[in-house]
Amino acid sequence: MAIYAIGDVQGCCDELLRLLDAISFDEHNDQLWFVGDLVNRGAKSLETLRFIKSLGNSAVTVLGNHDLHLLAAACSPPSANKKEALNQILVAPDRDELIDWLRHRPLFHHDEHFCIVHAGIPPQWDLNQTKQMAHAVETVLQGDSYKSLLKAMYSNKPDIWSPMLRGTSRLRFIINCFTRMRYCDAEGRLDFNFNGTPGSQPDNLMPWFAVPNRKNLDMKIIFGHWSSLGYYEGHNCYAIDTGCLWGGQLTALRLGEQVQRFSIDCSGAKTS
Repeated sequence: MAIYAIGDVQGCCDELLRLLDAISFDEHNDQLWFVGDLVNRGAKSLETLRFIKSLGNSAVTVLGNHDLHLLAAACSPPSANKKEALNQILVAPDRDELIDWLRHRPLFHHDEHFCIVHAGIPPQWDLNQTKQMAHAVETVLQGDSYKSLLKAMYSNKPDIWSPMLRGTSRLRFIINCFTRMRYCDAEGRLDFNFNGTPGSQPDNLMPWFAVPNRKNLDMKIIFGHWSSLGYYEGHNCYAIDTGCLWGGQLTALRLGEQVQRFSIDCSGAKTS
């Protein structure tokens, strides 16, 4: 069985199908690992969600910030301000089934060799703590009180890990790490004000994966979320958001002893 990690799709369903053709994906023998952000800005978010759901156990996806935003939008009253890409899903006849399926996706996934997350893992967490933190949020998202969490997740605070964090603050910090983080300071304090390419950031900031003495340095981490970073290998990490939505590429990694990269060129599919 081949395992392929796939970068941010963001509703670019036609490009995803082209990439799967390019790697000769066999849904009966292979498995796809999606790094999240299946939906939102692209023209075919509904088709993307339906297709990946239809793959069953042949596809694993972790939640990204745009996926969580869709879940939050599904909990709020209808609004003309909702993006067209999300409205396609929210008015679809199978919306409840799709939303329920998405709500039950994990924030973190791993096997004995690789792990995937949408944005990153804070430097203070090792593998065991990462699994515990993901499970804490997943339990709430998949339970009866998920709407309250989705409503309360929109904040940049707290911005640094402490084992003393409790309740919504703790859950919000976990969500922000897994789905939004790019830069930290040397102590692991999250920064959400800068999202440019490494080397252009303020002197006190560094990519999360470059923080000294990272406790998860032994983990092979695959992530997306950071299109301005592009494809990157280093610090035992693989960044695979190569900007399909913006006219860049859509990337797949075949995971194994030797990681193989496959990418297709994209024309860009951004919608309102």
